[in-house]
Amino acid sequence: MTRWDAEAVRADASASASAAPTTGAASGVLLLGAREVPLGGLRAMQVQRTLPQRELPTVGAWCFLDRFGPQATVMRVEPHPHIGLQTVTWPLVGEVRHRDTVGSDVIVRRGSLDLMTSGAGIAHSEYSLGDDPVPLDALQLWVALPESRRHGPPAFEQHDELPVVTLGAGAEATVVMGSFAGTTSPASVYTPIVGAEVRLDAGVRVRLPLERAWEHGLVGVSGTVRVHLDGQDAVDVAPQQLLYVPTGAAAAEVTADEPVTLFLLGGEPFESDIVMWWNFVGRSHEEIVDAREAWEADSDRFGHVVGHGAERVPAPPLPTVRLTRRRRRT
Repeated sequence: MTRWDAEAVRADASASASAAPTTGAASGVLLLGAREVPLGGLRAMQVQRTLPQRELPTVGAWCFLDRFGPQATVMRVEPHPHIGLQTVTWPLVGEVRHRDTVGSDVIVRRGSLDLMTSGAGIAHSEYSLGDDPVPLDALQLWVALPESRRHGPPAFEQHDELPVVTLGAGAEATVVMGSFAGTTSPASVYTPIVGAEVRLDAGVRVRLPLERAWEHGLVGVSGTVRVHLDGQDAVDVAPQQLLYVPTGAAAAEVTADEPVTLFLLGGEPFESDIVMWWNFVGRSHEEIVDAREAWEADSDRFGHVVGHGAERVPAPPLPTVRLTRRRRRT
């Protein structure tokens, strides 16, 4: 999904008070809230943005997390570009049609992973099915590509069968990206990473194994989960909140009084700070300017989205200041 327009870019530039850290700052553990971002125009959609944060631009290679929904809406996201990242679309409710410039034309639905690798440049569109508002709810995440892959060719893959790990009676996890609990997703990754949907029944307490050398984020999806970390007070994580766990933790124990779903993301701390603006992830101001100019000039760098005519999302104006790399404040 694109960040669509200047409204979204401005909203991303500053975090609301709800996104301020609320616990554990001294130990590096942070509880961060999402902020509402209006996407404006005829689309009239609202999303909850959990990453990036002022304090925390990345968790491993994960650099962006939006949740669009739950809502009834008509999604019409016209062709728009990406560089330097992978888009990870994980539906919770509803169906979305994805089309891109490598010829993909697929429907993504619950249980199916859409993974688009931009490399040096790709464009895509996203439409809900039909002309009337329909229930939609999904996580849209971005993974920053390392130097070894970010200049490469674009690619797309869809995975309808992902491995499921049993964590104990009444608890299981779908491994969406990377590796978790000794199980690996078939999705292509280019840095050590994890992305897994964890589901718990009410009253269940289970141990989530973590890689000590990685940082992690536990994101509330539905229900409130209580997280126990060694040496820390228990923390309740509600929907739209992210509990950041720095390197050094070997496990997190989670429990809930109700059925809950959370998304575990994490990975090896990313190799470099990034410059992120609109739909682009780079390393310098000049890279972003070049990508924007190529998109506005309708260059061959991004190609043409299958099934579309001349319609496309224009790039917003660049800010009047030089874009700099995002550095964490944790």
